[in-house]
Amino acid sequence: MIREPDAFNTFLAELRRFVRERLVPREAEVAALDEVPEALVTEMAKLGLFGFSIPQAYGGAGMTTEELVLAALELSQCSVAFRARVGTNTGIGSEALVADGTPAQKSRYLPKLASGELTGSFALTEPEAGSDATALTTSARRDGDHYVLNGTKCFITNAPIAGLFTVMARTDPARSGLPAFRHSSLSAARRA
Repeated sequence: MIREPDAFNTFLAELRRFVRERLVPREAEVAALDEVPEALVTEMAKLGLFGFSIPQAYGGAGMTTEELVLAALELSQCSVAFRARVGTNTGIGSEALVADGTPAQKSRYLPKLASGELTGSFALTEPEAGSDATALTTSARRDGDHYVLNGTKCFITNAPIAGLFTVMARTDPARSGLPAFRHSSLSAARRA
């Protein structure tokens, strides 16, 4: 469902123009640098590209599924590097938080994800389990008010630049469900 067709069509036209005029001409540079230059990230943030799916109450656009798909199609008309740069914030990096985060977590992280100030990441894949969540072995052991995570993750989109990680880990090997843990310190996440 498109909530406000005229406004949304105007947004799509602006996004289409931005992709064509600002992103496509920089594809070779992004490939050579192996990163999206910060100036372009700032422009992308000003257009609201980091908050497509994040609720409006937290500074995002709160797009419906149809709106998300149409916006993603426009953004996908250029190098996938640009979509990957915002994709974790508008998808797997924020959706678990939107669905199951505490009110304090939502207030702390969602506005920063929506604005592009913070980059989210989703840590599921493991060397021996791939992306098969049922086979992962990373563990989480309660230690007072915190959990100690132990395991190895790999192929985590945006990991080198992420400031918030949603990590899938087992608290009980006998349970079929997997809790998600949020970690907001890159240096500590690398130590674990």
